[in-house]
Amino acid sequence: MSLNPRLVKESFSVVEPVAEEAAAYFYGRLFSGSPRLRAMFPPAMGEQRERLFAALTRIVWMADNPEGLSAYLGRLGRDHRKYGVVAEHYTAFGDALIATIRRFAAEIWTPEMEAAWAAAYRMAADMMKEAAEADAEAAPPWWPAEVVAHERRTRDIAIVTVRPSQRMDFRPGQHVALQTARWPRVWRAFSIANAPRADDTLSFHVKAVPGGWVSSSLVRETRIGDQVLLGPPAGTMVPPDSGRDILCVAGGTGLAPLKAIVEHVVEHTTGHTTGPGRVPGIHLLFGARHAADLYDLDDLIRMESGHPRLRVLPVVSDEPDYDGITGSLPDVMERLRPWGEHEVYVCGPAPMVDDAVSRLRRSGVPTSRIHHDSPYGAP
Repeated sequence: MSLNPRLVKESFSVVEPVAEEAAAYFYGRLFSGSPRLRAMFPPAMGEQRERLFAALTRIVWMADNPEGLSAYLGRLGRDHRKYGVVAEHYTAFGDALIATIRRFAAEIWTPEMEAAWAAAYRMAADMMKEAAEADAEAAPPWWPAEVVAHERRTRDIAIVTVRPSQRMDFRPGQHVALQTARWPRVWRAFSIANAPRADDTLSFHVKAVPGGWVSSSLVRETRIGDQVLLGPPAGTMVPPDSGRDILCVAGGTGLAPLKAIVEHVVEHTTGHTTGPGRVPGIHLLFGARHAADLYDLDDLIRMESGHPRLRVLPVVSDEPDYDGITGSLPDVMERLRPWGEHEVYVCGPAPMVDDAVSRLRRSGVPTSRIHHDSPYGAP
């Protein structure tokens, strides 16, 4: 049967209001039918269920956007390699998924809906498997890495540097999933905070958050010599090639990918004054609630001193007596100047990113020149 996005969306809309219950049922069905798959997942499944439904929701509502759906499913397929997912697992996942939708959309369920879901799942699974198979020829599913430096910058923030056992090719601005020995099968995404280095090391800016198993372990328990696993690099917030001036708006540890981009740009354009390779002007707004939380300011100032076209502007929002720029990052961004001719990169807490992006669009910055990225969920 051909794809029928309407029937898929219609039935899924009935399931969405009971997402938590449906996700729990899905994993119960999956593990009862294929007990060996339980070992692929973390001990606590609450967040895993949320990630499953977030990814499923995105896939369903992208059904009418073949290009975007293909790109997203390709990323998921490549990313699932690090979980140990192989081709034969897709049948068990599909059976459990359709059984779940059938159960929770029972009042409107029809044979046509079942056929539509079967066709949609086959298409999605094929895209994911093809992407995974192609990626397997070029890169491992994960990289073992050794912690070679660990620096606590604040009570809750550390800069962790690792050296993979083999070179990882990535673009500045991308992120990787990371797993610690303390929390096996629990992966968390962190942005790479540097451009590629000659020694192949990668640095991460990590903030320990309440309930954050991996982040807390990396900040408070990880030591030099410890081993971690890194998933493949992902993300589309990468350096521009337009030659335009650049605005970077970084909130907290959202600085990490923007620092990597700035580092790449200044290294690859230094000495060029005209043409597409000229040194662009770069404004980097680095914000935090308190001055003590501007954890990487000293290093940014050193970067600024070596590159006359780079201007670093620290911003503090919750400290009225701060001797510098105060206010929220979106407010300060708007006060400074129009940014309509710039490439703009925004990273940090989701509310800040949403606010900044909305203001940039209203001010006339084309959407194609506003770049923001976040690690995507994977069931």
